[in-house]
Amino acid sequence: MADHSLDEFRRHWQEELAQAQALRKRRRPEAAERRPWRPEVVPGRGEQQASGYLALAQGLLEGAGRPPAARATRAERQEAASRSRSPPAREAAGGGEQLVDQLIRDLNEMDDVPFFDIQLPYELAINIFQYLDRKELGRCAQVSKTWKVIAEDEVLWHRLCQQEGHLPESSISDYSCWKLIFQECRAKEHMLRTNWKNRKGAVSELEHIPDAVLCDVHSHDGVVIAGYTSGDVRVWDTRTWDYTAPFLESDYEEDEPGMQPYVSFVRINSSLAVAAYEDGFLNIWDLRTGRYPIHRFEHDARIQALALSQEDATVATASAFDVVMLRPNEEGYWQIAAEFEVQKLVDYLEIVPDTGRYPVAVATAGDLVYLLKAEDSARTLHYVYGQPVTCLDVSSNQAAFGVKSLGWVYEGNKILVYSLEAERCLSKLGNALGDFTCVNLRDSPPNLMVSGNMDRRVRIHDLRTDTIALSISAHQLGVSSVQMDDWKIVSGGEEGLVSVWDYRMNQKLWEVHSRHPVRHISFNCHSLITAHVPYERVVRNADLDNFVTHRRHRGLIQAYEFAVDRLAFQSTVPICRSSCGTIPGYNYDLVLAFPCDNS
Repeated sequence: MADHSLDEFRRHWQEELAQAQALRKRRRPEAAERRPWRPEVVPGRGEQQASGYLALAQGLLEGAGRPPAARATRAERQEAASRSRSPPAREAAGGGEQLVDQLIRDLNEMDDVPFFDIQLPYELAINIFQYLDRKELGRCAQVSKTWKVIAEDEVLWHRLCQQEGHLPESSISDYSCWKLIFQECRAKEHMLRTNWKNRKGAVSELEHIPDAVLCDVHSHDGVVIAGYTSGDVRVWDTRTWDYTAPFLESDYEEDEPGMQPYVSFVRINSSLAVAAYEDGFLNIWDLRTGRYPIHRFEHDARIQALALSQEDATVATASAFDVVMLRPNEEGYWQIAAEFEVQKLVDYLEIVPDTGRYPVAVATAGDLVYLLKAEDSARTLHYVYGQPVTCLDVSSNQAAFGVKSLGWVYEGNKILVYSLEAERCLSKLGNALGDFTCVNLRDSPPNLMVSGNMDRRVRIHDLRTDTIALSISAHQLGVSSVQMDDWKIVSGGEEGLVSVWDYRMNQKLWEVHSRHPVRHISFNCHSLITAHVPYERVVRNADLDNFVTHRRHRGLIQAYEFAVDRLAFQSTVPICRSSCGTIPGYNYDLVLAFPCDNS
């Protein structure tokens, strides 16, 4: 019955088309040579045209006595069309049969268009759209109103913010319009990059200690720690622009004869500050509880290397031929987690990040490289007689160190990259005449590594191809510190020069100079910390009260804040940032007549 009704509809349809075609031929003879008519979709009205085709197909099926849910498939409609093509009908209708077949093919094509507002649930559409980036979501929002609602869903834009590193600790309920938040974060990122290139921002010189010389500097996430020859340890938080740093007290008694020993090394992370002294003592402070140390450890000899984990409370020290790992137990009491004995004096020591419950460290001693695991004994990772290690850095699964080539067979100085899991060499990079003085693997982009050499060059190494991607002639007296991100390099030299490079363009952006070598560089997207540490820790001229003499020998720590939109030379000098309670201005041998009001 249904097939008979469909055949009857076709016959009436063909007769009407034949009459209309004959009428057009009589009025316009030239229309006979035109191609058969094909329904077209009007631009900008695709969704309305599709709805019309679907309604027409539904009407055809209902007229044939079938429910809408039982629409004929493409194969059924083609089979029905072939049965209706009898010779008398083809002769009577002429070109009408071709027009009906064309209409059926158009209906089949419209059934294949994925209109999410008709066929797919909203949640399934969100799951499909989550694989699109910001540009593709913007294009989809211009298709229709329904697609615009889907493409601007809060879940999608919150996910994009998390992927690009904007507001990583926030939840989706913190803001009402994540697309606007994403746009603001992108605009701020562009502003910071522009300020980096043009050296626009605030520059500050961190306040030094009178009658003391800078010994060592370290920083973590904008918090700076410094140790001095007077035995003092000081901390600054550059994130809050609070440059009046608190002193971290030691356990030395005031009535002890003589001066306090020099500070050899300082390290800091998000919760702990550690300082090692010349006499073998080690102080550990908890930055969240107070200014007094929570633990003190003593070595029999001078501490030669110090390392602090950036993720947890693990401290490693090297003294004489012993390496000790300290960490608190479940009750909060500090104890020795592991102790190792090595064959030579340790030169460099680093703690491997993200190792879980048992800490892992890498130590270099002359031409030996040790892998130190808390649950195991010391294992030799690398050893070549007569080729000492000149620098060291580690990541979560790799270790990179420079090797100096000596002896009759000279192969050039290289950087070796080892796998800490397989304990084997992965790459041998470079072939330089000078010694590699610094290498940065942990902070570099994936598959890249930056290094500095005494031959005055900064090199970017591609770990995928074991080649040098870029080599820059940077410093006249050799490179002492270096760090890179996805578009720039900041390097420091033995001559005291700090240089910023756009390595994609192989161009120097700007540079600053100070008297002493650059021993520490640390930066993020909005700030830069540099430290110039003197070679000599004992000032030959005893008149340290003289400002000129002290400034010449004391060392320097500078903080750059690029989120402030002003030129560097327009920054307020540190003495003018002092509060009304600060009276003596020993930095400049002057006193403020009217200090600025920070409020």
